[in-house]
Amino acid sequence: MGAQVPLRHPLRQLFGALTEKSFTEHLGWPDTKVTSYVSNLLVDFTHTDQLYKIRNKDNQPVDTVVDLLFESEVLLEAQSLDRERDVHRHIGDFTLFMAGLFPEYLRRLKTAGLIYHKDFLVDYMKTGKRSYGIVAQIGREDAETSLPLFKKLSENFELCVTGLGFVRSDLARMQDPAYQRTRDLLLN
Repeated sequence: MGAQVPLRHPLRQLFGALTEKSFTEHLGWPDTKVTSYVSNLLVDFTHTDQLYKIRNKDNQPVDTVVDLLFESEVLLEAQSLDRERDVHRHIGDFTLFMAGLFPEYLRRLKTAGLIYHKDFLVDYMKTGKRSYGIVAQIGREDAETSLPLFKKLSENFELCVTGLGFVRSDLARMQDPAYQRTRDLLLN
């Protein structure tokens, strides 16, 4: 597993500020628990081992939503609620991340050229929404704080995807050379 990004790391601060701005200003949804969760998700997924952290019984990374769903079904038979919760949380996180930051990837999955991809028929929006809903129903000791959060993520999944789209736009704008020059002029 990759190294944890320190709490005061500039990347964490950047994603926190962009997420808070997007959700508060663009969406009118100033929920600090949601924005904190989403910005931490962005930071965590900067490490690709976190993006594919769920492993199957052969200890291989699970890299498609179809296989993640299969893992969650296998877990039902094994009666492991913690593992089932973790897999569904990851499904929600993965689908939110991909739908919000890489919508062109999802569009490409639906093209005839990629019909061989396992996720060809998966609706990332419905699957993510459903998985967060399952997480919200599976109780655990930290339920006081996490269950309401995952219920909000489930009920507002599309809004969260839209918010991540605004974060993506801000990140793209920050890479624009004109923005870089203006920033350098203002800061020097």
